[in-house]
Amino acid sequence: MSPIRWWPPVGVTAMIVLGLAVGKGSTPLDDWFQTLNRSVAQDLSNLAKPLSLAILGVTVVGIALYRRCWRLALAATVFPPLTYLLVQFIKPVFGRFKEGGLAYPSGHITTTTIVLGLFVLVAGGALWAVLTAVTYVALAMVGVGSTFHYFTDTVGGLLLGTSVVGVAALVAHRDLTRVNPGAIYVTRSG
Repeated sequence: MSPIRWWPPVGVTAMIVLGLAVGKGSTPLDDWFQTLNRSVAQDLSNLAKPLSLAILGVTVVGIALYRRCWRLALAATVFPPLTYLLVQFIKPVFGRFKEGGLAYPSGHITTTTIVLGLFVLVAGGALWAVLTAVTYVALAMVGVGSTFHYFTDTVGGLLLGTSVVGVAALVAHRDLTRVNPGAIYVTRSG
């Protein structure tokens, strides 16, 4: 079975298990991230701000449309905002607060992960795109997890976001094989 098929349920399950494990307060890992330089962390958290993500998201949609990858363009248009709304419904279930707001999972990192994951898909899974996305999301996680979220909130967002990217890859399968015919995103037998 292809990892793209099994990752969404595994990632969501891991997000739920982590949310239950961390509970309602800070963990030692979260405490360590809170000691990082606030000005650097604040700068890094800008990577997960709506304006940055909107610019990247529009770029992904534009490239998908240019390449006539209609399903991928639709997924890139719909999945980030719908998942952000879903996160707002999930947060009260965990009831974890930071600075007066519901924190787990991080909607900022969930959305960042989805947008950068879609960027990787529209780039045909190219190594440079994967490395760019991993670096971008990791820096955003440090920034967000050191300021207005606990770091473990960002890990929960990463798990949920990568699960949604897996679903997007399944939805856009035909488009993806045209972008990079040599890549195996989803196998027919698996």
